[in-house]
Amino acid sequence: MNKSQLYKGSLTTIILKLLEENGRMYGYEMTQKVREMTSDELTINEGALYPALHKLEAEGLLTVEVVPAGNRLRKYYSITLKGQAETVNRLAELESFIEHMRILLGPKVILG
Repeated sequence: MNKSQLYKGSLTTIILKLLEENGRMYGYEMTQKVREMTSDELTINEGALYPALHKLEAEGLLTVEVVPAGNRLRKYYSITLKGQAETVNRLAELESFIEHMRILLGPKVILG
């Protein structure tokens, strides 16, 4: 299993957290922000990003605004109130998962 498989299950949580912290963003901007924040350790490809964005939009967690950018249109995504509540839930679940993984994989405590 490579690192990208480990992150794959967290993609929607990553997207929601990015939008919560940064406000309105477009897809490429999200991919670059993730690369920057992880010192190029994590890259999100468009084949994974856009289906996740569309799913979050369909669930009412994101809104989309189409804005002219030069000679093309750019889709900006923003988090909704429902999305903000879902972000809190997903982050709590992820933090719980990480804590359980630390317990399972961390050093064993020897009781004397």
